[in-house]
Amino acid sequence: MTEKPIPKGAWTVARFYRWLAVPPLAFLAVFFLAPMAILLIRSLVDPVPGFGNYVRVFTSGPYLHVLWLTVETALVVSVLCLLLAYPVAFAMARARGSLLHLMAALVLIPLWTSVVIRSYAWMVVFQRRGILNQALAATGLSDGPVNFIPGSFAVHVGMVHIMLPFMILPLMAGMRSIDVSLLSAAGVMGATPWQAFVKIFLPLSLPGVAAGTALVFMMSLGFYITPALLGGPRHMMAAVLIEQQANSLLDWGLASALSVVLLVITVAIYLLYLRITQGAQRGGVHAR
Repeated sequence: MTEKPIPKGAWTVARFYRWLAVPPLAFLAVFFLAPMAILLIRSLVDPVPGFGNYVRVFTSGPYLHVLWLTVETALVVSVLCLLLAYPVAFAMARARGSLLHLMAALVLIPLWTSVVIRSYAWMVVFQRRGILNQALAATGLSDGPVNFIPGSFAVHVGMVHIMLPFMILPLMAGMRSIDVSLLSAAGVMGATPWQAFVKIFLPLSLPGVAAGTALVFMMSLGFYITPALLGGPRHMMAAVLIEQQANSLLDWGLASALSVVLLVITVAIYLLYLRITQGAQRGGVHAR
């Protein structure tokens, strides 16, 4: 059986679409790849050529503590967002009509507000004479003002509030693609609603869980404004340390090395996410 030749018009269309990719690739090269290359070079040559900046990062206790605290905070925020977002996304996936529109608006409207404004709002809530301390004093749960800021609790709450929509949306998208007739079939076969959820719905929703968790985790690694306002020196994350080294101490070499290390951690997490999702997809294909 002979293969049919590809029409010349198809080649022309293919070349046209290839040329459409040139402007975004050029933009990416000029404004992302080139600065990243300069950052890497500066981390190796400033103030003297070599790996001295990386040695300082991995042998100095304070820098390692900040990097670990950054990863730990991103992990805690991701877990809290997942626990809070899953039931909300489940309800949105089952909702229809005006109720769905209302729930979607409540999730999306906070995204229209600046992160700075939302972080300052949490400062008003957590300050010594803020709403939370007044409520604790009024109910007799506290004898005096509690120092929520600066501190880890305020940072976690503020970051969860900001990152929650980025967890809800991937979860909802994954849940809405699940065929609900499978749950009905499980009920016909004698499964309880809880068994149908655990054995059918939950496994099918794991791709959305993985996508939302990876997105929130990677975005949380580079958070700056909320930790700077709510955490202070007690809860300094990598982005705050990088800004301090670059602008306050003018140690651009160390700031560049910290940035490269943070980027490597983010890329490693992303590659791990791809490996897990691809393995899950291959397992699903073999199961069929």
